[in-house]
Amino acid sequence: MSLLVVGLSHRSAPVSVLERASLDSDTRSKLLHDTLAAEPAVEAAVLATCNRIELYADVDKFHAGVAELSTLLAQHSGVGLEELTPYLYVHYEDRAVHHLFSVACGLDSMVVGEGQILGQIKDALARGQELHTAGRLLNDLFQQALRVGKRAHSETGIDRAGQSLVTFGLQQLAAGADVSAWAEGKRALVIGAGSMSSLAAATLARAGVAEIVIANRTVERAERLVQILTEPGGTGVAARAVAMASVGDELTRADVVVSCTGATGLVLTGVAVESAMAGRTAPLALLDLAMPRDIDAAVHRLADVRLVDIESLAEASADAPMAADVDQVRGIVADEVAAFGAAQRAAHITPTVVALRTMAADVVAGEMARLEGRLPGLDEKQRAEITQTVRRVVDKLLHAPTVRVKQLAAEPGGAGYADALRTLFDLDPETVASVSRADMNDPNRGRV
Repeated sequence: MSLLVVGLSHRSAPVSVLERASLDSDTRSKLLHDTLAAEPAVEAAVLATCNRIELYADVDKFHAGVAELSTLLAQHSGVGLEELTPYLYVHYEDRAVHHLFSVACGLDSMVVGEGQILGQIKDALARGQELHTAGRLLNDLFQQALRVGKRAHSETGIDRAGQSLVTFGLQQLAAGADVSAWAEGKRALVIGAGSMSSLAAATLARAGVAEIVIANRTVERAERLVQILTEPGGTGVAARAVAMASVGDELTRADVVVSCTGATGLVLTGVAVESAMAGRTAPLALLDLAMPRDIDAAVHRLADVRLVDIESLAEASADAPMAADVDQVRGIVADEVAAFGAAQRAAHITPTVVALRTMAADVVAGEMARLEGRLPGLDEKQRAEITQTVRRVVDKLLHAPTVRVKQLAAEPGGAGYADALRTLFDLDPETVASVSRADMNDPNRGRV
């Protein structure tokens, strides 16, 4: 296993750099293809959220891998390599596994314990599978990360350590007041219809807003979200969908706006917000969860306008208390990292064991063919009995060594046992490699 991750997040880089380095959907796909085209990498996955950009790869050379992945991140983000490098972090092998598992549990999130990162990890894996850039290692890694994250949330109180960015953002807008009391009766405008916007709409509905308007570039997606909000047994909130062209009009009536789109430019300019505020006396609360930002930061200078964005959330979350459950989650992560490493080391020797047993089967078949030539008078029952006896002898001779070698290979430093087995039994390296390729190309392996 040669797992490498190169990335930057709210912990390593200022929001201004994260904003400039953000990757849209098409760019992520291009980055994955270009990473596989680079010599050091054979698998790749991109985890990109509003506060992190990480490139995972299975590489055969550490230093060349770091250089190549760093260069690719710089090229596709549009931020120069010299400017980007001071903010990049690098994790390798077990440290890379530990990092992703910590991310999956919410330990590395801006708001500790938030659970939305699990959906983003699932999306990253699905993209890698769809583009065929995620092979055996990354499929196993990301699937395990999802299980670790779910385990942390189900077995501990990590949820109490923090909330989703939406909830945390609304708390900042409420400025210390109870969010439900603050939101009750307000008109809300949600710009975007993706996962974060859907979460925002649901959170606002539960908080008691009187109406939610969903604006999206594709009106059909906004209408689907409205249907979910208003269906029987749902939130019961009044909701309607509008086109993006109607945002200006809706802004004049809204009390609270949450924006999270994939736009590369501003969705709400300072001029647009200032125009909406003309002639109204009610204050306007704006929550910008997009990266890069959707709302012009200059609007905070306008009277009766309060803006909370990713940058201000990062500052506020730095002082957020951490629950005692965090230590328990760290213990889970440590245990799961050890288990993942053992499983990977054991899996590394499996193709060699399969190749050994295949060779033994071929030897048995060859010897039985020779026996039939020497003893042509054997009937079918005798031939079957002799064949079964020889197979049992071979199986008994191979059983203890192959079981023990798998156990030894799963231990730290056990990678050399596969090489020893190949040398001792003079196994054909191509036969071993073909078993590995067949395992990696299994269409049912690691699907999300």
